[in-house]
Amino acid sequence: MHEESELVTGEAVVLDLRVAKLASRALAMLLDLLVQFALLLVAFFVLTLTVPGDDASLALTLILVFLVLILVGYPVLFETLSRGRSLGKMAVGLRVVRVDGGPIRFRHALTRGLAGFVIDFWALGVFGAVAVIVSLCSSDGRRVGDFLAGTLVVRDRAPESAAYSVIGMPPGLEGWAAQLDLTRLPDDLALASRQFLARFGQLAPEASHALGWKLAQQVGNALGTPVPPGVPPWAFLAAVLAERRNRDHARAVRAYAAQVEAARGHLPAGPEPGYSASAQPGFVATAGQAVPAPAPWSAAVAGPGPGVAGSGGAGFGVAGPGSGAAEDLPTPPSGTPVAPVENPFTPPS
Repeated sequence: MHEESELVTGEAVVLDLRVAKLASRALAMLLDLLVQFALLLVAFFVLTLTVPGDDASLALTLILVFLVLILVGYPVLFETLSRGRSLGKMAVGLRVVRVDGGPIRFRHALTRGLAGFVIDFWALGVFGAVAVIVSLCSSDGRRVGDFLAGTLVVRDRAPESAAYSVIGMPPGLEGWAAQLDLTRLPDDLALASRQFLARFGQLAPEASHALGWKLAQQVGNALGTPVPPGVPPWAFLAAVLAERRNRDHARAVRAYAAQVEAARGHLPAGPEPGYSASAQPGFVATAGQAVPAPAPWSAAVAGPGPGVAGSGGAGFGVAGPGSGAAEDLPTPPSGTPVAPVENPFTPPS
């Protein structure tokens, strides 16, 4: 059973982080100690070759300086440059983060390094006894340096089975997604939605609901369409991304087919545009250019029957009962009632 944190962000969202306990942290610390010991041996060897043997005070001073630099500077440097990971933590799969889940900065790493040297491990720590006792008494396995710096050590590696390899189209949303104009969807917003779906199973229900609604509203505003009634945010995002992937795949297939035909001499060679207007819903290609096509929900061409009469009694209007034409309306999601009902997936208050 994995331990999870009970941290809350400034937006009152509960974070679902797998905290690192004493065993994994001790293994990472042991690996870091091996690296520091090797650095101390190198420093001692260099001092032996460069410092005169009769100057014992200078040699002792330099040894103390190198000792502090390696024991304090090593974790501070690595945790600052790698955003919370030393070599030992990289090997074990741990990371130091702030208590609100954000990445640490230099001041956090420096506080942890100084507290580790003075209190937790060496000067007053009785070779790590203080760190072990405080970590065992803490529910999140934090030592004194973590409390002073406001940090937390978490597991950085997520199980591979928790990630979505392929985002599929939710059942019943195929017809609705085919009507979307996806050229208005920014790439960064699509990437954020994909990352949310990849972490959907790792988040707490409250965090998943809040983040999902926030992303769904942003995507809906970009596309100019709201979330359909009765559709949860994750299904809305999955339908948009799946339709976007299918269209990209269809364009790639058409481009490859055009290149094959051009190589055979049937068509003039030329690259197919990536996001041309003719490849998007709502446009048709005529005379070498793309012009808007009639919207699927626009009025059908009516034969004799009700409508705005033109010459001969025939006109363009909404098809009547006897016109023989039917309105081409967008396909609603499966299970969506015709009459408006209360949406069970309400936005977070």
